[in-house]
Amino acid sequence: MQSAAGTPMSETPFKPHNSPYGSGDPYYSESTGFLTSQRQRKGASNWIKFGVPVAIVVIIAAVVGGVVGSRHHTSAAEAVSSQAAASSAASAKSAIGIYPTGTNSQYMMPLYPSTTNSAAFTSPTFIPQSNAVKAWPSDSFQPSNPAPTSVRPDRPRLIAPSYKWAALPDLIKNDVYMANWNATIFGNASDYYSQPVVQYFMDGDSGILDNARQVKERVKAFSYVYRMTNDTKWVDRVWAELQNAAGNGTQSFGPDNDTRWNPAHFLDTAEMVAAYGIAYDWLYDQWSADQKSSIISTMIEYGLNPGVTALTNDPNYWGWWKNNTQGNWNCVCNNGLTMAALAILGDDTSGIAEQLLGLTIPNANENCVYGVTSDGTWTETANYWYFGTTAHAEMASSLITAAGDDFGLLKTNANFSMTGMFHMYVTGPGTLFDWGDHGPNKYSSTANSIIFYADQFDHPEYMLFQRDQHDAAEPWTMFWYNPEVAGAFWDGMELDHFFDDPLDQWASMRSSFTDENALFVAMKAGKLQGHQTHNDLDCGDFVLDALGHRWAGELGSGNYRSPGYFSSDAQDSQRWLYYRKRTEGQNTILVGAQNQDVTAAPTVQHGSTGERQGSSTVYEVPSDSTAYWTADLTSAYFNVTSFKRGVRTLNARKQVLIQDEINAQASIQWRMHTNATVTTDGTTATLKLGDETLQISMLNPPSGASFSTMQAVRLDTDPTPPEPDQENPGVTVLTINLDAGSYTLELLFNPQWPGMQSSDFVSPPSVPLDQWSLTSHN
Repeated sequence: MQSAAGTPMSETPFKPHNSPYGSGDPYYSESTGFLTSQRQRKGASNWIKFGVPVAIVVIIAAVVGGVVGSRHHTSAAEAVSSQAAASSAASAKSAIGIYPTGTNSQYMMPLYPSTTNSAAFTSPTFIPQSNAVKAWPSDSFQPSNPAPTSVRPDRPRLIAPSYKWAALPDLIKNDVYMANWNATIFGNASDYYSQPVVQYFMDGDSGILDNARQVKERVKAFSYVYRMTNDTKWVDRVWAELQNAAGNGTQSFGPDNDTRWNPAHFLDTAEMVAAYGIAYDWLYDQWSADQKSSIISTMIEYGLNPGVTALTNDPNYWGWWKNNTQGNWNCVCNNGLTMAALAILGDDTSGIAEQLLGLTIPNANENCVYGVTSDGTWTETANYWYFGTTAHAEMASSLITAAGDDFGLLKTNANFSMTGMFHMYVTGPGTLFDWGDHGPNKYSSTANSIIFYADQFDHPEYMLFQRDQHDAAEPWTMFWYNPEVAGAFWDGMELDHFFDDPLDQWASMRSSFTDENALFVAMKAGKLQGHQTHNDLDCGDFVLDALGHRWAGELGSGNYRSPGYFSSDAQDSQRWLYYRKRTEGQNTILVGAQNQDVTAAPTVQHGSTGERQGSSTVYEVPSDSTAYWTADLTSAYFNVTSFKRGVRTLNARKQVLIQDEINAQASIQWRMHTNATVTTDGTTATLKLGDETLQISMLNPPSGASFSTMQAVRLDTDPTPPEPDQENPGVTVLTINLDAGSYTLELLFNPQWPGMQSSDFVSPPSVPLDQWSLTSHN
């Protein structure tokens, strides 16, 4: 098994303070970016308990109604039944403990036991409060006419009010998850404490974003530990970070003017001012009058004043994001300014805090909330979802706790309630279907937004899914988590889901949610513009997991500092000159050695037999279980009369068929990127990763068709990019080359499952894509 950087994953030391979301982490490399290796087979992997230090779906949700923060309440009969089960569910949770986590899995996914438990592994629910379940007390702050500038009288205001801090020690004693998270946060804080204050580093166009997110991450951890221990050394450590980032430390930190926090890349400013807001609010009683005055003046000069400029008179174009609905920028920027303004409201004599709240909230409701499309998919990529939803959840949560309402952030776009479903289905057995750019280090951005959404939107499955993940252990989770949650996220989960919004159009199919060796195949179509220039030219792209490995994988981000990388998403953009962004860098068809047409508007069809995994972690797939997805990709190509691609599961989801029907007036090349060792023999390809094997066979191959391989490098005929491509070591491209013409390619993927004989595999009939149905391949 190899890590993304090519190091044996079993030998890769886990660094508690490293982000697992960017360069330097256990599964992502700026030099390769290829996320393909997954955990080793059971019994061979290094794994630890869930308390991994954090460095860094399901059911379509109903439209949100009623008061924000309220959840569906069970009927009297349901309450009696649920309370009867509460004691056994709580006992089972304690007995099972935290699931072990595979440290050599790219996303360090939980390893579920091959067993079932009728008490713990039941339908996701929030059980009524009982003696068996320690739950949060009610919040006494419930204004009848909420206003953003009318805040709760006590501190803290942001995310963690005092009544939650008071209840926290008892909850930690009674909830195994909260106990582990608490211990992990303490461990992280100790690790950060031993390091120097964050060093200023201007990373080209990405500015000081890493610096800002590191400061925010540390402030959260230090402030949390102080409030749990009353040890003022943590307050002093926060002060050192604040002084350093303000330019008042022993080292320089940016230019000595009002652009110290780099408002030209306003994400930096927003994340830094959010950190200051958290520090001011959570440690409010510890700051002297002079310290408070210093923190406020720093926030105003370097954060809030630039924020007002960005949202109003904007001669420097700092606020281009204020009209942006395509991704995370609007959410991150408005959130940072909102958290900071809420923190100092009442102490700010300038009036800027109140002014900003009148700007950020309506702007976020016009833009940020539409980062989620009609089916829950994030408009950028599966990785940029982390940044956008973290910021959105922080902003909504802070408004609820500080002022008693979300002021539209959870209601304006009713589709937002489905984004937890997107995240759960885009997550395969070991990593994401991670199309497009992956983004910079996440640091303080996690998937814990869905723990918040679970409670707000009454989706316990979101909370049950995320609480087992490696990135759950951070301060927000301690206050967003609802200890009343019970059951298993997978109980009742459909194996397949299809996302039909035209912006992305993608399919997710699998054989299990709890088997790390499960089959998982996902494919996308969608538009090639409107993704905040983080997408690839990738209509028809797919990933395939089986036997604990990713066999067809993504190359990920290119070098963000490359000239023209973010120039535009127009056809002539320099972005499309880089291999990882070009069509040839994807797992799809290349025609005439040309990029796809950025004006593509594919159409899709799909079907599923609709199986749902039950309470058991051991799921036996019915013999007739199947799903299929087809896309007309003609509009994505030049020199193509017609092109359709389809994918379907076969043989109780043990095999996968990918079929292409194409009529092209230029050369055709079928391409798939893998870091398996590949051998070819005419119309058969054999891929090996570790001890596992995948065989790919052409059914009814066109005359002269055969497999071949090539390196993951640009074609000789490609135009030259502004700077050389990054290398993709260890990646092989499996290809089929055809002359111009009309062809049907049927590729059968056969993972060599333990115990299966050659006679156990099926050879499906040849069926035109337009005639595919749930029974067409029986």
